[in-house]
Amino acid sequence: MPESRQSGSKTGLILGIESSCDETAAAVVRAGSEALSNVVASQMSLHANYGGVVPELASREHLRNIVPVVREAMSRANVTFADLDAVAVTEGPGLAGALLVGITYAKALTLGLDKPLISVNHLEGHIHAVLMETRERSESPLELPLLALVVSGGHTHLYLATHQQGSETWTYRNVGRTVDDAAGEAYDKVAKLLGLGYPGGPWIDALAPHGNPRAVPFTFAEIKHRAPRPGITNKKAPANTEGPHFDFSFSGIKTAVLRYVETHNMRDTIESRRAALAADPTLTPKSEAVTKLCDQQTLDLIASFQYAVVGNLQRQTFAAAEAFGAHSIVVSGGVAANTELRRRLQAEADRRNLPIAFPSLALSTDNAAMIAAAAWPKLIAQNFASEDLGATPQLRLGQQ
Repeated sequence: MPESRQSGSKTGLILGIESSCDETAAAVVRAGSEALSNVVASQMSLHANYGGVVPELASREHLRNIVPVVREAMSRANVTFADLDAVAVTEGPGLAGALLVGITYAKALTLGLDKPLISVNHLEGHIHAVLMETRERSESPLELPLLALVVSGGHTHLYLATHQQGSETWTYRNVGRTVDDAAGEAYDKVAKLLGLGYPGGPWIDALAPHGNPRAVPFTFAEIKHRAPRPGITNKKAPANTEGPHFDFSFSGIKTAVLRYVETHNMRDTIESRRAALAADPTLTPKSEAVTKLCDQQTLDLIASFQYAVVGNLQRQTFAAAEAFGAHSIVVSGGVAANTELRRRLQAEADRRNLPIAFPSLALSTDNAAMIAAAAWPKLIAQNFASEDLGATPQLRLGQQ
């Protein structure tokens, strides 16, 4: 075995590579706590033409971007490939073709450099993005066990995370997940339904303050899982039925918005707004002209939708924290950039005297610094990927 694989960390430098969806990203992070570079090539404008991510186009763009993005990350960090201790790459979850681009490149790179390869779960990466920034600011470590809310376009999960004293190996227990649409997916679909742009989160976040959040009384029903029947597997139900489970469902509120639109005859104004936005691609969610494209009824609907979704995320998160005795909370993922989510969760955490941490806006969305940060404990433990590493689109994190 090469010396680099036996002796563990020398420089503490890990090159992270992320390609799970529609962003090609590379970053160099030192010792899981200092991001020397973090480069992201976004495909947002490409997929906006289709109102969502097109897997085949995403894979093609990853192929085009992977080499220049890695080169740029190494250049900004001012390091050479020889300086690296390891290369980390996202194994899953994500789009199969997109994941394979990053994995194939990382495997070829480590083979040529004779460096270890570390596979990382994308969801764990989001959690470690917050932990890394906490260490960067030289703040006291978040007290364990911590409850992590990972909320994005593809995921809405609650994890109880901890590690044993003296051990760098983290363990995760899934204590909540969406049984249908993720919260970010609901934002995208509602924004599209109302004639707004993609991704939907920034549009709804920018327009919601102009409406009345209590104008439309959306509610969430309690989620009850049926008892398992012999010989039948329910993929939506939690595998571990011991103890409470704090699941989410956002399909119902999406349908409720659709019914509201239909019963209040909003189709004409929606199509007019859609055409206006298509005619002027320079308009952004915060443009004053965009607000003027929305009548008060639409603004009230947007505000009520966001108020209800954030309220559900808040209730489930703090109920889980109380049930499992969490000593701190981490919020991560693309929806963690939402202004109202941050404000309301911070206020509730302050009321309960419970420490809570959010990622910077740059590290809320998919990035590679989080992958390199999550790989650091694995490097110390010499937990390296095997040569037959492949993409795992449905990869789960920890105990389910």
